[in-house]
Amino acid sequence: MSMSVGPAEEGDDVPMSDINTTPLVDVMLVLLIIFLITVPIVIQTVPVSLPKVKYEPTTTKPENVSLSVRNGPGDTCEVYWNLTKVNSDDLLDRAVKKLEFEIEKQGGVENLTEESMPEAHIRGDIDTRYKCIGGAIFTMQRAGFARVGFISEPPAGSVTSRL
Repeated sequence: MSMSVGPAEEGDDVPMSDINTTPLVDVMLVLLIIFLITVPIVIQTVPVSLPKVKYEPTTTKPENVSLSVRNGPGDTCEVYWNLTKVNSDDLLDRAVKKLEFEIEKQGGVENLTEESMPEAHIRGDIDTRYKCIGGAIFTMQRAGFARVGFISEPPAGSVTSRL
């Protein structure tokens, strides 16, 4: 900060107590220029078209497998076949038996179609770790289920009609 010395009434040199505002004005002008340049850039909007999600009710066939997956105590995963708790070995055995039963019911592998093949529907809690749901998917695919899907909640406020 600079100061100027001016004549005093008694003839002594006394420093003036006025503030030099030139550096302040310089900083303010620089900030004004920066804001004049950046505000039009920030205000510009980019048009984004988001996908419209429509809730489609799942048609549940009796041959479909319903699994519920959630976090267990500690670092474990709990998988439920309908309402029965199963471990990964039991899940694989049940899935293989279910698929074999459906193949026999259809009269052999050659009679299976895309529509008659049973599906596995997995319902997972929002807080369930990925390794739990991923393990259930892997086990069902290993058993031979080609179609594995997820059951979710419809968006809040949506209305679904029963068929």
